[in-house]
Amino acid sequence: MPPVIKVLVVIVEKVVVSIGGSILIPDDRDSVFIKELASVLKELSVNVNMVIVCGGGKIARYYTNTGKELGGTTEQRDILGIGATRLNAELLRIALGNDAFDGIPENAKDAAAAFGKGKIVVMGGTSPGHTTDAVAAEVAGLIGCRRIINATSVDAVYSDDPKKDRNAERFAELTIEELSKIVYDEHDAGRSSVFDPVGVKIAMRDRINILVVNGRDLDEMRNAILGNKIKGTVIRS
Repeated sequence: MPPVIKVLVVIVEKVVVSIGGSILIPDDRDSVFIKELASVLKELSVNVNMVIVCGGGKIARYYTNTGKELGGTTEQRDILGIGATRLNAELLRIALGNDAFDGIPENAKDAAAAFGKGKIVVMGGTSPGHTTDAVAAEVAGLIGCRRIINATSVDAVYSDDPKKDRNAERFAELTIEELSKIVYDEHDAGRSSVFDPVGVKIAMRDRINILVVNGRDLDEMRNAILGNKIKGTVIRS
């Protein structure tokens, strides 16, 4: 009899991570944390193809708020915020070294074209009127990804801001329709929410699940990227 040949099939998953600027640069051992995050991402990239979309955080808010005080339009303030997101993306790309795609895509189509070439794609915002959550959802739709990791400064989705309301209800699981009733319903440069409403609509349309986790908990991040059980909120489309 001929020898039995066993073929090892490695399943490579697709994941888009929307990581808030408040996670990357809260002015709390930022360089140390970014190095540790990059190490986790490099480790997981062996089996997971990733696009990382970086938010602007407090730097974006500084520029958008200052722009508002100077009489800037919403579009002008958006452009300032987009610049901040790309600065944050560049910091993470530096930490990833040779494991990062060369350059920062400026739109979702370019990110999709760079995806799957053996490198981690890192980007920021794209155009006025679109938050990085919406960008993450748009990229996920283009590459056929079914899971977005939303790495935030809170550990789950709540009925209200848990920092302001101690009685806010914490959700372990929601439907995308239920999430759409929680998020705000208008755009304003620099404003933050658990997930942007435009991104929610895209996720609903393309049937993409969203996992909301504490982005500074690297064990939680690892579990979310790998599709394991998480402590945060799972939003099913």
